[in-house]
Amino acid sequence: MLRIRDRLILVFIAATAVPTGLTFWVTTSLLRHSLAYSTTKELDEVSRLLETTARSYYQQAREDLRKEVAAGRISGETLHAPYPDDVREFVESGEKERFLAGDEIRLLRREGAAVRLYRRKLPGPDMAQIARQYARARDVVERGQSRNLERGFTHTYLVLAAAIWVVGLALLAYFASRISRPIQALTSGLQRVAAGDLDVQVPGGGNDEMGLAIHAFNRMADELKTSRERLMYLARVASWQSLARKLAHELKNSLTPIRLTMEEINARFDDPFLKQASQIVVDEVTSLERRVRAFSEFAAEPEVHLQPVNLRDLVEERVAFLRTAHPGLKYAFCWNGEIPPARADPDLVRAILTNLLENAAHAAGENGQILVKASFERGAIIVEVHDSGSGLSEQARATLFEPTISFKKGGMGLGLSIARRSALLMGGDIVLVKGELGGAGFRVTLRAE
Repeated sequence: MLRIRDRLILVFIAATAVPTGLTFWVTTSLLRHSLAYSTTKELDEVSRLLETTARSYYQQAREDLRKEVAAGRISGETLHAPYPDDVREFVESGEKERFLAGDEIRLLRREGAAVRLYRRKLPGPDMAQIARQYARARDVVERGQSRNLERGFTHTYLVLAAAIWVVGLALLAYFASRISRPIQALTSGLQRVAAGDLDVQVPGGGNDEMGLAIHAFNRMADELKTSRERLMYLARVASWQSLARKLAHELKNSLTPIRLTMEEINARFDDPFLKQASQIVVDEVTSLERRVRAFSEFAAEPEVHLQPVNLRDLVEERVAFLRTAHPGLKYAFCWNGEIPPARADPDLVRAILTNLLENAAHAAGENGQILVKASFERGAIIVEVHDSGSGLSEQARATLFEPTISFKKGGMGLGLSIARRSALLMGGDIVLVKGELGGAGFRVTLRAE
């Protein structure tokens, strides 16, 4: 798992190593080119010195040739027509003498009507080779001087360095944004939770510390929402309990003397009408007393004794107990893996299972099916009861766990309310889930030991 600190270190290395390497490469390349052109100035000076020396040497050699011709120490040759181009140009010009270009010093003199040519070979390399070398040297110098290397290298270096560092900064900002975006989303989620919005979910989340924090936040928000709903339900139950306690007390005080009086009338008088009427009143009072007892049970706060409970044994015990009352039902069990003991109150668990199995049997009918599933997930034990009945209506789903609401004949409407209250008191819950047999499904969640 790559931690955030390691990510930031890698981002810093990537953002600085690449620009530093490119800067080093550009600097060394510019230095290499600068050194390659550093001899241009010396070459210019040498070439100009060579030009001056060659010119002085050539002028001196011409003067020496002229003096020797004037002194008669060199014999020349007389040229006859047709003349070469350079000689004809001399003849037509009317000049007295002219030096011709070439690898040797040649002097044309007009002596009367004749034109004579005097020659002298220059010692050392020939003038054509010197001219070629000098031309190449001057070409190198002129090309070097045509470039403002200092300004060009400076501008190029600045532009490249700025571009490299801008790219590096952009990469750093991009990756920093990628890293900080989950933190901003988590902060926004915390602010929404603080404002009371428990439906918030932060998207994303990987395997690093920030991803684990996001997953933990989402679980916390879900648990807070569930806890708030449970607290609201318990608060409603508490208000209903208070009302049921008062109602049961008042009804009990009124029903008891009515039942005793009607039983005495039934025993004293032999009039058939009175006996029938008194018996009807006694039966209805008995029914009301049964409802009052149910309200009393709902109003009472049961004692919770948590201990390790083997849910598999309790489920099989309840099914065996209820099977005789519903011989036509088919029961199926599904145990997903090893089920550890639950930390619960065995009496409350028996009451919960009895209520759910009785409701499932009533919904499935005499020839129906009931499926009981159990599994262990994330530290919680889950028991589900599914029936093959017709399912629940939207009205029934909306008020399923509300007290005094019943959707079956003879029902008090308190069974599921008491069952869920018992589950909540043990740190668990009961919720409605999608039925796997076509009817209703209930899930009981209890904490593992």
